[in-house]
Amino acid sequence: MHIRCSLSVAILLALCAPSYAASDSAATNEEKKAARMLDRIQVTATRRPESAFSVPIATTVVGQEQISESAPQTPMDLLHGEPGIFVQSTTPGQSVVIVRGLKGSEVLHLVDGFRLNTAFFRNAPNQYMALVDSQALERVEVVRGPSGTLYGSDAMGGVVQLFTQEPRFTGDQWQAQARLRTILASADESMISHIDAATGDEDLSISGGITYQDVNNLRVGGGDELPFTAYRSQAANAKVIWKFASNHELMLQAQDLYQPKTPRHDELVPSFGQTRPNSAVFFFQPQQRQFAQARWSWDADVGTFDTLVAQLGWQHIRDDRRSRDFGTVNEDREENSSDLFGVTMQLGKLMGKHYLTYGLEFYDDQVESFRDRLNINNGVVSTRPSRFPDGSTMQSFAAYIADDWSVSERLDIHGGVRWNNADVKLPAVIGGIGVDISPSDVSGHLGARFSLSDTMNLVANYGRGFRAPNVFDLGTFGDRPSNRFNIPTPDLDSETVDSLDLGVKWSDAQFEAELIGYVSNYKDKITSVLTGDVTSTGRLITQSRNVTELDLWGIEVGARWYPSESLEAYASATLTRGQEAFEGDTYDADRIPPVFGKLGAIWQVAERWTLEGYSFYATRQDRLSPRDRIDPRINPDGTAGWATVNARFAYQLSDTWNVALRAENLGDLRYREHGTGLDEPGRNFIVSLDWQPGSR
Repeated sequence: MHIRCSLSVAILLALCAPSYAASDSAATNEEKKAARMLDRIQVTATRRPESAFSVPIATTVVGQEQISESAPQTPMDLLHGEPGIFVQSTTPGQSVVIVRGLKGSEVLHLVDGFRLNTAFFRNAPNQYMALVDSQALERVEVVRGPSGTLYGSDAMGGVVQLFTQEPRFTGDQWQAQARLRTILASADESMISHIDAATGDEDLSISGGITYQDVNNLRVGGGDELPFTAYRSQAANAKVIWKFASNHELMLQAQDLYQPKTPRHDELVPSFGQTRPNSAVFFFQPQQRQFAQARWSWDADVGTFDTLVAQLGWQHIRDDRRSRDFGTVNEDREENSSDLFGVTMQLGKLMGKHYLTYGLEFYDDQVESFRDRLNINNGVVSTRPSRFPDGSTMQSFAAYIADDWSVSERLDIHGGVRWNNADVKLPAVIGGIGVDISPSDVSGHLGARFSLSDTMNLVANYGRGFRAPNVFDLGTFGDRPSNRFNIPTPDLDSETVDSLDLGVKWSDAQFEAELIGYVSNYKDKITSVLTGDVTSTGRLITQSRNVTELDLWGIEVGARWYPSESLEAYASATLTRGQEAFEGDTYDADRIPPVFGKLGAIWQVAERWTLEGYSFYATRQDRLSPRDRIDPRINPDGTAGWATVNARFAYQLSDTWNVALRAENLGDLRYREHGTGLDEPGRNFIVSLDWQPGSR
């Protein structure tokens, strides 16, 4: 009922908005081109602003315009169909990206330059990326391929970085701006409400925002409603940017996102090969991320550097849970948290044809974990072994240097090296023996861009990455998805990867495209393997070990065509293949996406009318690993291929009001993304209403 009331209010507000002023609001074609080029500027691949077209590294940029046109529930919704990036959701409100076949802690996640990956980040789909407010984002960047030189441990499949909004003003007059956004969707009767505001002048900016999200049970294709898919979240952020002296800037910010109770759908509903669910109770209750950061930037030529960026940050992630296996009376209650403290310093120096980027990083993660068990029949509470050894720590220190060498007008060479040392300590809870390991690694990369013309670049890049074993790998004790139960491992080595990219990039006024092929070899891959034992409740006992070698290869294609000022077409396709070797046996790699992508067109019908038609698609995936075949989330006969038909209609009501109607899955197709724990939404109508006085 509440969704109908909210929708009525949104329509009423839209109809009451002032009339449209075409001469003031319509962007010129040149302005659109300039905005498009700005959206293609990246900083993650090279740690400094450069065009994605100009770097030899495969990079995806989702800019402000694309974010504004979307209606994401989580940040990962912005990456659906992008080349090389597959989005997986085990349960609503939580999602993860699979980059070139790798996921979880095998991919480094950053928020505003600070690591999101914690000491208990698992090398599997997880929920932590959804603890960043999707409505507060300004840009999303993905580096596809190992990035060990600039980012160290975990950057094996690539780097996903979320940038939050940083409002800035020009001139010495005090100014203000605001934005109000409401998103209503029919398939899950959801509502997202967001408001942010900023004030300041060219020397000082003060901004903040809040978001509230209420999602009900999901209706899938064909009309069925999925139980245990409702959740709520609330988020807030604040930021101050102060130019306190010539060429000096200080940024202070705080972020908070809280999900009070999110169900683990795939644990609570039987799926493939099951007659009953794994759990009678399974809730993430609650989930929370708190973040505070200070960043000092100094632009000056002082001999050893031209630019200096120093950051100090703290991140607290709370991962509490309630769970009870099906058919038992014992309910486990967990309290798990990570407090990650980080200090980084990055410097840049232009020296003739060379631009050097170098720096130092230090991170310190403290893990707290507690679990007790409640007998729901008699109320007796007993202490149980915690999910992670309480008091575990993980520290890392690194130094790196990278060089961008402009050999000639046509040839540009990138190269670099990094030394990284980790120190992981677990208290004596594993058979009475503690864990104290200090894995170190030297990583590097070498890439080249050769310009065949002003519009066409050939690119090649070799990268080496690694992942140090973390607290999750070494010390996890307890239930895992897919009816598994994990026991700790006393010792592990780091994973390593060697990867080679070859491709071509094209960019002119009417056409942008990239075609990238890659091959990657992973050694000492940390894999969860069956021990052959079973718990008293029937869960399969597993343990993490350095036991497999993985070969991955693939092709990534993306293109955008602008045949006229009012028309834009786009398409993407990704092919991923992988084989894993374990104890002399070779088989299809775990959780490899099928061929997938998107295609569509955007038509600027008039100055204030925009129409978009698009389709997401995936082919059948029956290349399954042995673990895939026993995973209840995956059909053992293979995941069926699918394609959806979707449309978006946007209308600018006035200088300050915009409304958009998005119709997704018009055919009401029932389908599932490969490896995902639930079916996708059926026919879904989404209304978004934006009020934005002034310019941002």
